[in-house]
Amino acid sequence: MSLNFDMPEFKEWVESWPLLTGVAETDVTVLGCYWATGSALLKALGPKPGRSSEQLKIATLIQDSCRSLRRQFMALHADWLYKSLTKGLTLRKRLDELAFEAAELCPGLVPSSSQIAEERTHLQADKEGFEIDQGLFFHALLGSPQAGTHLIESAQQPTDRALSLIESFQANGQLDVGTVHIQRRGSAAHLTMNNGHCMNAEDNQLVDDMETAVDLALLHRGIHVGVLRGGTMTHPRHVGRRVFSAGINLKALHAGQISFVDFLLRREIGYMNKIFRGLRLDQEAGEGFKKQPSIKRIEKPWIAVVESFAIGGGAQMLLIFDRVIAASDSYFSLPAAHEGIVPGFSNLRLTRFLGGRKSRQVILGGRQIWAHEADAQLLIDEVVSANDLDVAIERSIQDLDSPAVVANRHMLNLAEEPLSLFLQYAAEFALVQSERLYSEDVVLKSLNSSQRSTIRASC
Repeated sequence: MSLNFDMPEFKEWVESWPLLTGVAETDVTVLGCYWATGSALLKALGPKPGRSSEQLKIATLIQDSCRSLRRQFMALHADWLYKSLTKGLTLRKRLDELAFEAAELCPGLVPSSSQIAEERTHLQADKEGFEIDQGLFFHALLGSPQAGTHLIESAQQPTDRALSLIESFQANGQLDVGTVHIQRRGSAAHLTMNNGHCMNAEDNQLVDDMETAVDLALLHRGIHVGVLRGGTMTHPRHVGRRVFSAGINLKALHAGQISFVDFLLRREIGYMNKIFRGLRLDQEAGEGFKKQPSIKRIEKPWIAVVESFAIGGGAQMLLIFDRVIAASDSYFSLPAAHEGIVPGFSNLRLTRFLGGRKSRQVILGGRQIWAHEADAQLLIDEVVSANDLDVAIERSIQDLDSPAVVANRHMLNLAEEPLSLFLQYAAEFALVQSERLYSEDVVLKSLNSSQRSTIRASC
């Protein structure tokens, strides 16, 4: 069947807008029935790459109609849904668990795991955009004070992967966890990002590896300070040089391999928030902790060491570290607006360092700030030559290795970014970033001229 605007099946569905009752169980059925018909109509259009401009417009209308009902559902039932998924707030769920279990509990609300897996076989431009529905879902959950708080506290638990590796790390003092190497030297954990072929650009794997390494540094009782540094590059443009981070892997993004939940959302609520707010342990963690009392919160100071550049996500990291040391020839930039996406939580945090006007120059205008500039003093604690970095790192470790530092960084972070403010931003970020992933300007960056013409004609 080749669907068009004049077909009775399509007209009937468009005109059959359902009304939600306010009773959760009933509304699950209403949503599911409406989505089932809409999904069938969407499939009748055939694969997205082969659709005409008219069919692309029909697909957008179908998606928008379903999303409008999903918004209403989540506005009414976000707390009911979250409590159902967590058994009355007694279970801790990962982000992906919440999303995929919600798909089973409420068909049509969010994409299933199989739908997301199938989407990942397509280029970003050829996806249906089901991740936007995940954005709607987390927008509502994070916007609820009760559900949002519980969700964030759950995300502060150490990962199963880290718990399985902590004994090995404690015994050996170092560990490769994929794209990140962690080594204990005295009272410090040195984390080195080793995604060398792409200048430490972040992808799903690096996010997972970073969270594992951050957890290990926080869990190890003999470690008091964390240090993050970029490794030596194999990329032709910077071979043999250390690079901090090139931000999001744009090639992976355009190839459809950057996940909204497992990268863009997990990154901020996972390892970035753990660096900033620490771990939360609801019970004893792992064999190495059986004889120890339960620890509710583990926080430690962190040092970032910038060489060459901190672009995009790399620059975002610097805003949550307690001390930043930079090589004199390095620079900082946040080109997310040019890339078409939101630069994580930088829009929340950068103004605390640069103020509103200069933050707009960086985020909206793409301004680079070099370590030798006067404005860099607002972002960087110490600028040294490349040869003096190791000495500066050791000096900073000694300065921060104190229980009083931990207590005071906790209070500083609480004053600068209370959980309520974090949740308010996170809720809006979930929605806006998911929509940006599938916006026309982002999609067009990876297409040829004829494909761009087709996309523009549908808008």
